[in-house]
Amino acid sequence: MASVFDVAQYILQRINPISGIKLQKLVYYCQAWHLAWNEGRPLFDDRIEAWINGPVVRNLYNLHRRQTKIYSLPEGNADRLTAAQKESIQKVLDNYGNKEDTWLILRSHQEAPWKDARRGLSPLEASTNEVSIESIHSFYKNKNIENCVK
Repeated sequence: MASVFDVAQYILQRINPISGIKLQKLVYYCQAWHLAWNEGRPLFDDRIEAWINGPVVRNLYNLHRRQTKIYSLPEGNADRLTAAQKESIQKVLDNYGNKEDTWLILRSHQEAPWKDARRGLSPLEASTNEVSIESIHSFYKNKNIENCVK
């Protein structure tokens, strides 16, 4: 299985520099669509949390948190990804990669996995609640990626 850092490295090879928010949302959407296209098998094991600005992988955040724009990361290797994993990631980048940070935040806020994980919290309340793999898979499994980016 790939690590979130491997996925992030692949994204950085294609979009560089990138904001932390955009990297986090693209990593999330890579996980989401990979789950949908691969019968619920995750792309990476790292936990996704329901933060104020949308889904965040804390392990990845800890590597880039002091960078306004991310040019490189000290961990991960895109070469560890299989051809099928790269294909999933690339399809996500083809559909979400040109979106602005704000669009990505607002889109994630409209979707059930993040909303469910934040149920009962105020909009500006910090959270470490998990956005579960099961909820992500359930939400995306019967959707079409092209319809989700309109």
